[in-house]
Amino acid sequence: MHDAFGGAAMLVVTHYTGLTVKEMTQLRGKVREAGAKFKVTKNRLTRLALKDTKFEGLGDLLTGPTAIAYSDNPAAVAKVVVDFGKTNEKLVILGGAFDKQRLNADGIKALASLPSLNELRARIVGMIQTPATRIAGVLQAPAGQLARVVGAYAKKGEAA
Repeated sequence: MHDAFGGAAMLVVTHYTGLTVKEMTQLRGKVREAGAKFKVTKNRLTRLALKDTKFEGLGDLLTGPTAIAYSDNPAAVAKVVVDFGKTNEKLVILGGAFDKQRLNADGIKALASLPSLNELRARIVGMIQTPATRIAGVLQAPAGQLARVVGAYAKKGEAA
């Protein structure tokens, strides 16, 4: 676990009291789809595994029935845990950390509301394409206007 925590960018600590096996399996599946891990661990062993990692300060959150979600993609793990917590109040987010920055439950919810990396990439591509489309439209407009003027003179010449 120490090596896994060392390679993670985000770690979320939760309480899972009351979740059924089916609900826990659904949560694990969703977390896995997001490229993250979700583990129910012994608090004492987890505290030992967190030592000498960037998440060492989270030891005080490890009381009661805790489970840990972690990933190298911080937004993905936060989104999955927060979304599951919205539909199932039995999963309670206690807090977590993004690199060395400790986050409370509200901080994790705020991180989950950020767009994903793919959404940001799509927005950047859209912003890059928009000016090109506008430039093409502006460049085509004078040619179109010129064609309309020539067409108007041609019709005027035919009428006279």
